[in-house]
Amino acid sequence: MKDYHFESKPLAQPEAVVSGSHYRFTVLTDRVIRYEWSHDGKFEDRASTFAINRNFPAPKFQVVERNDELEIINEYFHLSYDKKRFSPSGLLCSFAAKITLWGSQWRYDDDPNAPQGQNLGGTARTLDGCDGRCELGLGVISRDGYAAIDDSKSMLFDGQGFVAGRRPGDRIDGYLFCHGHDYKAAIRDLYALSGKQPLLPRWCLGNWWSRYYKYHQDEYIGLMDEFTKNEVPLSVAVVDMDWHLVRDPRVPHAGWTGYTWDDKLFPKPEIFGREMHSRNLKITLNDHPHHGIHHHEDSYEEMAKFLDFDTSQKNPILFDPTSPKFMEAYLTILHRNLEKVACDFWWIDWQQGSHTKVPGIDPLWLLNHFHFLDNALGGKRPIIFSRYAGPGSHRYPVGFSGDTVTTWASLEFQPEFTATASNIGYGWWSHDIGGHFGGCRDDELVARWVQFGVFSPMMRLHSGDSRWSSKEPWLYRKESEVIIEKYMRLRHRMIPYLYTRNVLASTEDMPLIQPMYWLYPARNEAYSVPNQYFFGPELIVAPIVRPRDKRTNLGWVDVWLPPMHRHVDIFTGTVYDGDRELKMYRPLHEIPVVAHEGSIIPFDANATPGNGGMNPEHFEVLVVIGRNGQTSILEDPADDSDQVKKESPSTGERGSLVQYHQDKGELTAHVTGRTWTFRFLAITEVPKDLKVLIDGKDRTADAKVSIEKFPDTPSMLVHVPYVPALDKYTITILLGPDPQLSVLDHRARIEKLLLDYQTEFEIKDRLWSIVDDRKSAINVKIGKLMSLSVDERLTEPVAELLLSDVRGVHL
Repeated sequence: MKDYHFESKPLAQPEAVVSGSHYRFTVLTDRVIRYEWSHDGKFEDRASTFAINRNFPAPKFQVVERNDELEIINEYFHLSYDKKRFSPSGLLCSFAAKITLWGSQWRYDDDPNAPQGQNLGGTARTLDGCDGRCELGLGVISRDGYAAIDDSKSMLFDGQGFVAGRRPGDRIDGYLFCHGHDYKAAIRDLYALSGKQPLLPRWCLGNWWSRYYKYHQDEYIGLMDEFTKNEVPLSVAVVDMDWHLVRDPRVPHAGWTGYTWDDKLFPKPEIFGREMHSRNLKITLNDHPHHGIHHHEDSYEEMAKFLDFDTSQKNPILFDPTSPKFMEAYLTILHRNLEKVACDFWWIDWQQGSHTKVPGIDPLWLLNHFHFLDNALGGKRPIIFSRYAGPGSHRYPVGFSGDTVTTWASLEFQPEFTATASNIGYGWWSHDIGGHFGGCRDDELVARWVQFGVFSPMMRLHSGDSRWSSKEPWLYRKESEVIIEKYMRLRHRMIPYLYTRNVLASTEDMPLIQPMYWLYPARNEAYSVPNQYFFGPELIVAPIVRPRDKRTNLGWVDVWLPPMHRHVDIFTGTVYDGDRELKMYRPLHEIPVVAHEGSIIPFDANATPGNGGMNPEHFEVLVVIGRNGQTSILEDPADDSDQVKKESPSTGERGSLVQYHQDKGELTAHVTGRTWTFRFLAITEVPKDLKVLIDGKDRTADAKVSIEKFPDTPSMLVHVPYVPALDKYTITILLGPDPQLSVLDHRARIEKLLLDYQTEFEIKDRLWSIVDDRKSAINVKIGKLMSLSVDERLTEPVAELLLSDVRGVHL
């Protein structure tokens, strides 16, 4: 399968290797060691699913060898080995003070699945049927400062375009990561060893529609038009298994596998494909390949001819992913015939275990690897939709996390599950947002789940075939309908930010979502908020994953704000001091999403963006002043209009650069055409000396400046005049020296909260008397709140706002 060869460099530098008759150690980097033991003295130099690149510059280290002991030492680690089969007493590694202050020590464990001290976890193959938490695998970071990944059983690549199993016999093959608390360095080494995250197509970052349901093609097209009518954008149309023959007399098996269009549901699939594409939607079809290709399938005869298979008895062509000839026919005949009609990429729904004819070869690995390479043919940016197969799976996005139970417990675990997956480099999970099966009707739950989905790697609504559980927003109570639609529009408005982070995730080896402890490993608080995470470097998200209080109508979440100056909630404008723990309370239409000072976040300015997530013609850039900041804004040249391509014939991403200098109060944007608006969050007054320049020329008089809200955040909007004749130019906005975030008066917001409280008027009066006290300092007001004999669920939302920005001193 020469077309499916992929780049790998599995051979290490000879000077990095220390070996004996049954052992081999390879010092790959100054903090990554490969350790191998073999009963017959033969070692593995082929690439594995985990390790495709071992060709690193050889680092410096010492070797001390005696008859019964081997030591390998560098500035980070001191490995000791007794030259026998690896054991906890015979293979150990101690770490230098720069790794851990308390001198932790790693010892080899015969059980590769045993818990590893304070390993911070990786991810799991699937969430199928999990109602809440599930066991997570190992990641490459740990509070102990080390992590070991066992690679002894993984599939190998033969270097000729196909795969191979491991040699039989007693063999150990592992990798020890010795990064201490430099978690980001561990992830960079992981990607260097295991391959980078691929660059995803821009369109996949928008909203996906998915449902396990027997749609007629006209019904599906009509549903897509209903979304458009309601101004809810989509990017991907998922068609679950009922696109093919399932419960039909022609199908001689259970029906999950199929490669022939159901002519009752999709009588003209080529028209379905054209209609979806005309609406800027990509199509993915569900594929359960387990049962092979039976005689009723449209491609049966063509497949049989290619494979020289006898069809006289109408026997099925068995699914055999270990056969190169079968896989070639499977991809280039069976799937290609369908792709020509109406399929842009495949949803590989493998659920039948990890065994094939060849020991150690997992069919899921084979499917992910070859489908991904196949989708890349012709120069496309490849994408598949499939389950996690183990360490190294980050090379094959997007991940399908499985059939989710529709409960609050499922939602409560998913933010942590998603963030923790970054510890093994897996950055593009897609969940069944809203739940697939089980549970009960709960409109609040679905609204909260959608909010998390919008601030997760992929946003895919999904449900089962129950007539009561479909996720069309207009099927829910008006409160939830409005919220779901608003957040789905927001997802498409965020695509400029998401696409930029997609490009940088691939080039700079940093997943979109990162646990708080990656940046603050020495702070215990960072480990205490597993559901809170960085969404790119600018935003911190803390999804609300429990039902709201019936009296206050507010949900809440425990939050730790790190010590990076002040943070602004992008939905409310509330300014919070850093380095504090608190509960954040929000009504159903809001969740805590904060941006630190110096953040610059690009949005699509269109309040109702269309399908597909194309490059916007008008950018709206959120800016949080207070300290220096800069960001790139990258566009996909494949999405540009013919006119833009003609004006800027670039083969790579078009890019703009926006910088902010706090001391000068100056924002500078080197932009690629388009129309630009800058929204300065939490600024309530226009600076009297504000100026707007284009290429140094004063255009203040032509700019439109106003104070507005986004959506409830008071902000200063600066609409820069459009310059149609220039493809590239520089915008400068001068705010005056050292401008500051405004001190907000929260009395109106608190009054609105109290008005909605379903509680005694007397309690509301007591709370309001404290809020409306113009003479007392904040600490006095907080003391009065705490002294009230009132449930904390009633007082804490008030206290949160009173304490949000201590610069105010008084309200």
